[in-house]
Amino acid sequence: MSYADKVFVKNIKDILKHGVTDNDREVRPKWLDGTPAHTIKKFCIVNRYDLSKEFPIITIRKTNYKNCIDELLWIWQKKSNDIHDLASHIWDSWADENGTIGKAYGYQLGVKHKYKEGMFDQVDRVIYDLKNNPTSRRIMTNIYNHHDLSEMALYPCAYSMTFNVTGNKLNAILNQRSQDMLTANNWNVCQYAILVHMLAQVSGLEVGEFVHVIADAHIYDRHIPLVKEIIKQKQYKAPKFEIDKNVKDFVNPDYYERFIKERLNKDDFFTDRESAILFGVPVNFIEGILVGRTYEKDDSILNEIKELLPDCYICNLDGKVIRE
Repeated sequence: MSYADKVFVKNIKDILKHGVTDNDREVRPKWLDGTPAHTIKKFCIVNRYDLSKEFPIITIRKTNYKNCIDELLWIWQKKSNDIHDLASHIWDSWADENGTIGKAYGYQLGVKHKYKEGMFDQVDRVIYDLKNNPTSRRIMTNIYNHHDLSEMALYPCAYSMTFNVTGNKLNAILNQRSQDMLTANNWNVCQYAILVHMLAQVSGLEVGEFVHVIADAHIYDRHIPLVKEIIKQKQYKAPKFEIDKNVKDFVNPDYYERFIKERLNKDDFFTDRESAILFGVPVNFIEGILVGRTYEKDDSILNEIKELLPDCYICNLDGKVIRE
């Protein structure tokens, strides 16, 4: 039988038997008829899945894995907050007048930060460290940015991933502040199990354990009859998970083509560390930077380049060294 089924059933039974209700408190969520949506919950459920043994999808009910993968890629690959980049409509009710969910989820992963090796967003930094620094204990992402919470349509539920390479296996921990067990539990488990598979493959690693930490694991009051029926359903063997072994890039190859076209369409172009990382060129191989007519006169840009690449010289289009 599917291990994910056993875990899910155990969690549901535990919540129903030992959980605490919030019926005596005011709650934010409401049903469509305006009735408060109360829950029964357990604090801190921790589930472990060995991805090398089987894929953790439940069989006692359908999980829309195509849409859950689409959302995962929307957040982690496209790094988008635009609902028009999604095939499904799961975020439509949260979107603003511009069709975005504000500075949430993919937006946060796409923000670039300064490291000693250069500028990276969180996803690119994870991949860089998995390939170049796999013994690091600092490989993680966090999208619960307090500075931007006021501009998010919804505070992130699954907010942090910690990656750890043990031997040649990639392990990961997903921290989740809140989990609607009926509608989203296996959805999230499948998503982040797939993420571990993807990152392991592009980093030359094997999959290891996926650990899911849920701070508030709850069942909504009107979902209780449904989950009681679901956990009675027949369990089957976990389906076989296959991934195209020929794929070596985390980002869709079309991204590289768009990147080049976007740069070529600009009036100015310079090679920075972001470009070097994107195309797999080790930073220490870059000896010189070529800048265009606009940038050669912009001291702030030149200073930024020198700060990122202090050992490189900067030339203008005439081949003249303007910064050593």
